[in-house]
Amino acid sequence: MASLGQIIFYTMVTLIVVFSALIILILALTLSGSLPLVQSLNRLPVANLGQDHVLNCFLPADGEQSFRQVSVTWTKASLTGVVFRYEDGAESNGDQNAQYRGRAELFTDAVVRGNVSLLLRTVRRADQGEYTCSVRYSEGSGEVNIRLRTAAFTAPTFTLSDGGLTAEASRWSPRPNVTWLHPDGGVLPANTELQEISAETFRLVSTLRPINDSDTYTCRIDNRLVTAHADATVTGFEVSARTRFTFDPAAPMMASRYVVASCIFCILVLYLLD
Repeated sequence: MASLGQIIFYTMVTLIVVFSALIILILALTLSGSLPLVQSLNRLPVANLGQDHVLNCFLPADGEQSFRQVSVTWTKASLTGVVFRYEDGAESNGDQNAQYRGRAELFTDAVVRGNVSLLLRTVRRADQGEYTCSVRYSEGSGEVNIRLRTAAFTAPTFTLSDGGLTAEASRWSPRPNVTWLHPDGGVLPANTELQEISAETFRLVSTLRPINDSDTYTCRIDNRLVTAHADATVTGFEVSARTRFTFDPAAPMMASRYVVASCIFCILVLYLLD
């Protein structure tokens, strides 16, 4: 028969697991961007510094539905003034923050179709933060929050020389790690150099040696926000490459950390009961 301490422990474990599952479910629903009237396909985007970026926000529409009397206001937390405002069929930016003058705009021709996304030109580090897309139209109103994160990332270029394969990437921030992988998935030793070209922004050169002249190697460049998977295929004296980027989902990681913390708590409880 189980002791009182064991009964208490297993009860607490069950409650913690259920509570953890509820937390993960709440986070998943939050990340889905699903709101009754205003939605976003990506509420945790990563923008490439110096590039244009679109903060996605839209009104769900059926077929060729059009929206009437649409007013849109984009704001940013802890910022005086608005990022962008649209009313009565035109922009209305009398109180626009100077940081966004000439850099923020809507796709005005698409507003009547429910596309109220914000285009940010030449993204800066200061642009990161939490934005709110607020919309009023003839059928109701709603808003959605979007947390923009900024990074610098470029696809590497590859060259062959002296029996080695060299990858160069001109701009990465935050500071990246570089890992070379064999076609079978094994990690390969390489020589990597990072040069800080500006505050927290790095140029990297990484050389893998020796290599076979008929293999595909993967150069993985990653930091806490972005991962580049660059597959370089060597054929004789030529190399061809293809790169894909993936981005940190953030909130799922937070959920995982919460579950880990719960497990640690369970272990501590067991230790105390013993």
